[in-house]
Amino acid sequence: MKRILTAAALAATLLPAAARAQTLTAAGATFPAPLYTRWFAEYRAAHGVAVNYQAIGSGGGIKNLQEMTVDFGATDGPMSDAEMAAARGGQVLHIPTTLGAVAVTYNVPGVAGGLKLTPEVIASIFNGTLRGWDDARIRALNPGVALPHRPVLVAHRSDGSGTTYIFTDFLSSASAMWRRTIGTGKSVSWPVGLGGRGNEGVAGIVKQTPGSIGYVELAYANQNRLPVAAIRNRAGQFVMPTTESTTAAAAGVAVPANSDLRISIVNGPGANAYPISSFTWIITYADVRDNAKARQIRDFLTWAVHEGQRFGPALDYAPLPAAIVAADEAKIRLIH
Repeated sequence: MKRILTAAALAATLLPAAARAQTLTAAGATFPAPLYTRWFAEYRAAHGVAVNYQAIGSGGGIKNLQEMTVDFGATDGPMSDAEMAAARGGQVLHIPTTLGAVAVTYNVPGVAGGLKLTPEVIASIFNGTLRGWDDARIRALNPGVALPHRPVLVAHRSDGSGTTYIFTDFLSSASAMWRRTIGTGKSVSWPVGLGGRGNEGVAGIVKQTPGSIGYVELAYANQNRLPVAAIRNRAGQFVMPTTESTTAAAAGVAVPANSDLRISIVNGPGANAYPISSFTWIITYADVRDNAKARQIRDFLTWAVHEGQRFGPALDYAPLPAAIVAADEAKIRLIH
């Protein structure tokens, strides 16, 4: 029996390959997931291309890209040299897509907001050496605040996480003690605490557990109506996480010649800079090995670093500096 093609099916066979690739698959970071969800909806409506994104954490995004089971990945902590060397598809490109803040959020009965913390105090809490909310070190930073006599309960990520990378990168930069004992990583050996999967998991633990403290991307704290701490920055100022203070952290970012864009901005200079700020990256291969998908990835990323930036502030993400947009454009042109 001869196969009868409908008009639509016949038209599809006559389209160039680039026009037929209408779905991309991706996985990774939960940190930018609220923004990415908006982006993918807007992009599909405008351009007819769907992105099937699984927010499984940065570690999962890197692993999926390495194994070539997705068209692109997403991570909040840049891949290490070893991770890139293990990628099966060759050269990996890092494309910064937006700026976000990691908030230190807490659930302390009687303390509705306005808590101030230093990097040293945060490090002592998360390494288990500061155990009570009425500890003299916290009281000294917060005169007049009625801190309860109850234990501090730590919440941290249980999965490989770019949010953990940003948080521990900040603590390693600002606290010599943390740098010596625990260090920086997407996963670290937590001495104390409960683990939650994804930013939503940590936010859930904090919301449901009186006396708890955790770290989450700012949008998750705001969505769950959780208070966030003001953190002392390198200039000695206590700064709240906001779009404006995140933008201040990226002000004057110098992009070195031939940079691969794996750039850290934690604990940066500036009186108004929030110190736990970071870029987040989409990671993709330079050689996509499929002309249709290569074009779709290039087109989407070009849209994201230009038109897509306007959706960030309403969701607590800061737009990219012009220097990073220009550097992104050069990287995107390498995708073939």
